[in-house]
Amino acid sequence: MSMFRTRLISGIILIAVALAAILAGGPVLLVVLLLTSLIGMFECMRVMKPEPGGAGIGLLSLAAYAGMIAYYVLMGIAGDKYALAVIFLTLLVCLAVYVFTWPRYQSSQVAKCIFSFLYAGVMLSFIYLTRIMPDGKFTVWLIFICSWGSDTFAYCVGMLFGKHKMSPKLSPKKSVEGAVGGVLGAALLGALYGLFFGNVFSVQGMPLRLALICAAGALISMVGDLAASAIKRDHNIKDYGWLIPGHGGILDRFDSVLFTAPLIWILASLLIG
Repeated sequence: MSMFRTRLISGIILIAVALAAILAGGPVLLVVLLLTSLIGMFECMRVMKPEPGGAGIGLLSLAAYAGMIAYYVLMGIAGDKYALAVIFLTLLVCLAVYVFTWPRYQSSQVAKCIFSFLYAGVMLSFIYLTRIMPDGKFTVWLIFICSWGSDTFAYCVGMLFGKHKMSPKLSPKKSVEGAVGGVLGAALLGALYGLFFGNVFSVQGMPLRLALICAAGALISMVGDLAASAIKRDHNIKDYGWLIPGHGGILDRFDSVLFTAPLIWILASLLIG
């Protein structure tokens, strides 16, 4: 019961912080996401160990952290205008560190560092990019409807009807029935969201559009969840970190959001405008 209470309280605090930051938007959301991305990068690098001897922070990882800070700063100034340029320059700097310090680093270590930068940092930033879209204060919630909403439906349907394992080696508790329930549940939530808030958007047929977006988001959120499980299995760990009592680390809570956020940004750009 004590663990359940701890998990419940920390979960409520996490949701409250996320809600407050997204509602505030602007610099508040930007700073919260930057800190979250840096912590996520630290957790990812702690697991993958891109530094020689498993050292926590070195020249290579510092280059990635600096790139992430520059990425968010420029994103706050000009949106996604310079995003690709900063990503390219960060990769270039990491490769320069690899070349000019050789043979201190191996190519596999550089790949791990770049992966941490993209996976834990850049992918999460799409929450902010979605928030600053036209009507973004409404569109951004689709990210969480897809990830956390589909998670809830998948869990409930899986508990009631789950018989066929979806990925027994990676996640034995997930079932095909639960996955179907998660996708349909997310689509239902998207349609209801479109019914209530469809008039704020500048296009017609929002219930159907949002149902399709949320169904696709639910599918990719499951991929994100399983990808995080695969990484943890590869490195023989249970959680990425311990920052959130009862939940693990930042990446343990945002594993599906990391995949959902970029997809929602893309689909919203195409289907909502």
